[in-house]
Amino acid sequence: MRSIPACLLGIAMSGFAAAPSFAAETLKIGIVAPLSGDYAILGEQALDGAGLAARNRDMELTTVDESCEDGSGGDVGQALADAGVDIAIGFFCSETVRGAMPVLRDAGIPAITLSARSMPLMTTALKESWPLFRMAPNDQDEIDATVDYIMGEWIDEPVALLDDGTIYFREMVNAVRNALEERGLQPVFVDTFRPAQEQQLSLVRRLAQTGATHVFIGGTRSDIAIVSRDAAQEGDDLTILGSDALRAQEAGVPLEVGVLAIALPEYGELPPAAALADIAASNDIVPEGYVVPAASAVEIAAEAMAAAEGDTARLTAMLATQQFDTALGPVSFTEGHELADNPYFLLRWQGNQFVPVFDSARQ
Repeated sequence: MRSIPACLLGIAMSGFAAAPSFAAETLKIGIVAPLSGDYAILGEQALDGAGLAARNRDMELTTVDESCEDGSGGDVGQALADAGVDIAIGFFCSETVRGAMPVLRDAGIPAITLSARSMPLMTTALKESWPLFRMAPNDQDEIDATVDYIMGEWIDEPVALLDDGTIYFREMVNAVRNALEERGLQPVFVDTFRPAQEQQLSLVRRLAQTGATHVFIGGTRSDIAIVSRDAAQEGDDLTILGSDALRAQEAGVPLEVGVLAIALPEYGELPPAAALADIAASNDIVPEGYVVPAASAVEIAAEAMAAAEGDTARLTAMLATQQFDTALGPVSFTEGHELADNPYFLLRWQGNQFVPVFDSARQ
């Protein structure tokens, strides 16, 4: 899971306020984001974050609408090339990336996706020499973070694994189970439960009969809330861990205090984003969702330009080799252009929000 260096917990991230200086023309950044439809709120967050980070910097932002429709990526790439951008960020849909990147590669324009998580996407990117970097987690990161947490904190506990029978969560739980067993942890109970029930007392009682005290549940927030409520009513001291799906809106039964999640945090509430959050507040912007990641991508572009000493032809090489100080904290990329640090945190439900759980070294 992504850790915050101790030095960042007591201070605001200083790099946000001070833009790097270099002798070059204005850095031109393309922002690819949905401007209408169901995902327009995500596009608005990205534009807000990029705009905040570009303040007081010699930058020109060009916005390109992302429809996420099949076959639309080529036009997006051509629009960016025609605008003469030096780097592009955003790209919420894999469909856009796949169509745009051949055009951007040929134009020498690197891109940073904030959202696309597909594993095959980056495999294709490396094979086709696309200058694509991913600031979003990939499909494996959540599983790796879950396994690392269970092996690190639950290794001596009786562990149960549950899934709701859907393809997504069944595959997730099976992947976690296989990884745990390969590392020597044998769950005391593995089962599939029926989702969308008004109560899960029989499931809770089966867990108690097996002696399980710690359970990872692959399921929706509403189902996990019902399990947590019924366990509390039965007097079972059950430690429950869920996935990033727990960040969904509450629907009906509230989560019990103490439910854990391996999930992405609300970055605007973490210390590295303090300076950005203050600027956002002064501009009536809530630093939620993609605001901080988009701002951080702009910061990365600026720092990469500085490292390249204003030579836009070297931007891709700088992205691949440098570490960047951003409102997300330190960011760097692997040889495969993935995030070097797993971005998932351990979060605990406090009754009104999820709060990151830091060990003593991070406080």
